[in-house]
Amino acid sequence: MSSGAGTVVFVGAGPGDPGLLTMRAAEVLAAADVVLLEHEAQRAVLALASVTGDVQVLDAPEDASALSTAARAKAVVQAAADGRLVARLLAGDPFSEPCAVAEAQACVRAGVGVEVVPGVPLASGVAAYAGIAVGAGPTCGLVDLRAAGAASAALPEPSCQTVILLAKDAAAAATAASRLHDGGWAGDTPVVAVTRGSTLQQRSVHASLGDIATGAVSLPEEDAVSPGAAPLVVVVGRPVADEVPWFESKPLFGWRVLVPRTKEQAAELSARLLHFGAVGEEVPTISVEPPRNPRQMEKALHGIVEGAYEWVAFTSVNALRAVREGLEAHGLDARALSGLKVAAVGERTADALRAWGVEPDLVPTAEQSSAGLVAVWPEYDEEMDPINRVLLPRADIATETLAAGLVALGWEVDDVTAYRTVRAAPPPAPIREAIKAGGFDAVVFTSSSTIRNLVGIAGKPHASTVVACIGPQTAKTAEEYGLRVDVLAPTPSVLALVDALAEFGARRRDEQLAAGGPVSKPSDRRRAPARRPGQQAT
Repeated sequence: MSSGAGTVVFVGAGPGDPGLLTMRAAEVLAAADVVLLEHEAQRAVLALASVTGDVQVLDAPEDASALSTAARAKAVVQAAADGRLVARLLAGDPFSEPCAVAEAQACVRAGVGVEVVPGVPLASGVAAYAGIAVGAGPTCGLVDLRAAGAASAALPEPSCQTVILLAKDAAAAATAASRLHDGGWAGDTPVVAVTRGSTLQQRSVHASLGDIATGAVSLPEEDAVSPGAAPLVVVVGRPVADEVPWFESKPLFGWRVLVPRTKEQAAELSARLLHFGAVGEEVPTISVEPPRNPRQMEKALHGIVEGAYEWVAFTSVNALRAVREGLEAHGLDARALSGLKVAAVGERTADALRAWGVEPDLVPTAEQSSAGLVAVWPEYDEEMDPINRVLLPRADIATETLAAGLVALGWEVDDVTAYRTVRAAPPPAPIREAIKAGGFDAVVFTSSSTIRNLVGIAGKPHASTVVACIGPQTAKTAEEYGLRVDVLAPTPSVLALVDALAEFGARRRDEQLAAGGPVSKPSDRRRAPARRPGQQAT
């Protein structure tokens, strides 16, 4: 950090989707001393950009919209004192916002350095997420109704073919639509109004200009646009009729899915949910603890070092972590496994081994489970195998499938408790209430223990919640607890589980559309508001 005046980088955060952040924007955020947020929702951008705890994050005050331009500019200049690098996050493209230009000019006058990182503009970005190719040039006009005096500003003529309105609320947009209609735009001109554009809360309302002008169809209410977030974007004109609604048509779009796993365990699963348009909320149901009696594990670690084993079989990442931490406590690393054959129950555990520098010798390619590992494990051969012992570090509640299978193949097994799994603490009250009251659209169970523990710490999921299970045994446990199983993974993997849930969601969506009704989420059944005549949502 240098002395003297610092630098303010005006960073375009895009219309709302954190994934639209540019590489340069991510670099600036990671290097910044101070980040100035425009609104709380931008914290998702910080998480994606790997902003560390060393960065000072300043939230915009609750009444930020009431601050004068001069007051905003003063706050930005003060943040850059003592040579600090300040990232000023702004929605959309920063220099399309008048306040950013004024703040940058104030920085220059104060001797503070200025840089601009362009972002995806609000209008074109939201239109693209609504599946509308608005184009550019003389056939497309942009009117920002948020600016002072915009309510009486001139609007484009019908020859413009397309106009995009940026409005802070539905009333302003409806007034502008009426003025367009009065100015000669045809009443049957198609219109789409988009709230919370490019986020998984995006909603699009379709209508004709005449219906909006006469009040037959209401645009989304003012409270649908959160303070500081992307404005209400209304596209009027020809491109609306040719839309390709790729975003809101995702099979799990907007679904809130309960994932009874830790964030670390659920990373791959949650990423797959996001791919299909859903948000996964991780709720840990178990906590991993050391074994009550560590002597057995200590003996096994000594056996690894002394060459007492031919194989070591890892049936989970937690088992691998226990062995790794045990070896590291003795000043050893992955080289302690040299000379051993190493097996992993599945690709996730195999990847964890590779990350530690160990390439597994055996990973089942079909069923990735204890039974699948037994199916590919070689029989003990007195001539080929100098040692007949296998180390099996595992959880205290693990099944005997692998140990029994290896014994049947002629191996001697040291079945060692490497860690204990205990029930986690109950989640916060709002999560418990959402589970029991139907606030989640689906829940994905990856083991029988997750069902037992979730019910124990938070209660049974509501009957409206779609239940997805990773395998027959998990499904059987769910049914024993009175849950209706809607989705069963064709193979026991988290990706297959999410894909099966997405197929369920796609069928459900197709059935709703075929019936002529609106597309709804499972959680909507308990609180779906009555629609106004003529209003429809995609």
